Amino acid sequence: MVAASSAAAITAEAAEWDADQAVTQLYSAHYRPLVRLATLLVRDFATAEEVVQDAFVAMHGAWRRLRDPNKAVAYLRQSVVNKARSVLRHRAVVDKHAPKALPDEPSAEHGALGLLERAAVIEALRGLPTRQREAIVLRYYGDFSEAQIADAMGISKGAVKSHTARGIAALRSVLEQTT
Repeated sequence: MVAASSAAAITAEAAEWDADQAVTQLYSAHYRPLVRLATLLVRDFATAEEVVQDAFVAMHGAWRRLRDPNKAVAYLRQSVVNKARSVLRHRAVVDKHAPKALPDEPSAEHGALGLLERAAVIEALRGLPTRQREAIVLRYYGDFSEAQIADAMGISKGAVKSHTARGIAALRSVLEQTT
């Protein structure tokens, strides 16, 4: 019984050695063409090398189950194609679920210029008469309608239009002079 188990161990070692030797010979002869094939499929050399390496590892593990060792190259090619398909499917899923890129943020200079422009508008607003300033602030900063502004200021809608128009004209004049 002990002799039978040691004979099985020796046979398993010989089969392992045969797989090592066969895969080494196949690797030497077919690695580059398989990498070229995989590169054409996955469009990335590093990934293609990984695909081919995985195919050789899988063949080594399945060497004893290979029915016809003469078809090992065909097995490798098919394995490379299947693994390349898996890589492409994985890429498609990753791309589908990739987070959307944030819009470009304005530069610091742009922010500083915007701040200066706002400061100029605020300074120009301070120079307006009270009613014009109130009408413009409520309309453009508070986003009130003319009726809401009239109610808030206690004046007619016509007076709101008048104060707003005069205030805008005065702001335009002041801001054009500063720029």
